[in-house]
Amino acid sequence: MLDDRLMRAMFGELRSIAIIGAKDKPGQAVDRVGRYLLEQGYRIFPVHPVRKEVWGLPAVPSIAELPEPVDIINLFRAPEYCPGHAQEVLGLGWKPKLFWMQLGIRSPEARAVLADTGITVVEDSCIMVEHARLLRPSLTSQGQGF
Repeated sequence: MLDDRLMRAMFGELRSIAIIGAKDKPGQAVDRVGRYLLEQGYRIFPVHPVRKEVWGLPAVPSIAELPEPVDIINLFRAPEYCPGHAQEVLGLGWKPKLFWMQLGIRSPEARAVLADTGITVVEDSCIMVEHARLLRPSLTSQGQGF
């Protein structure tokens, strides 16, 4: 896991996020996280193999079909799919700065695929929770955390 100082800096500098497994289905974690990130001013690129639109934004079926490079690849997929997504990232003509696997998702295989690429890998951590903790401390200290 990144230290707080570095993660805070990355949240400030990295502004575009591809959300793999994006769904705007109320009550699901991916929906809460996607909406939160949009509200925080991040440029979100939904990735879903079937959906054409998520959160009012056009969705693409794969990372390779993103309309432009993104800073963060955020995964809402089961661990067994993460190595495949890591391989997909290696096939891009650009590199994201972060490959973020959400809370409950760990993949030593994906981490190994991306080792020595310069891409930072985060596992088993919620990007929304970490963002709120580091950049919106008044919410979490007042018991309004996520």
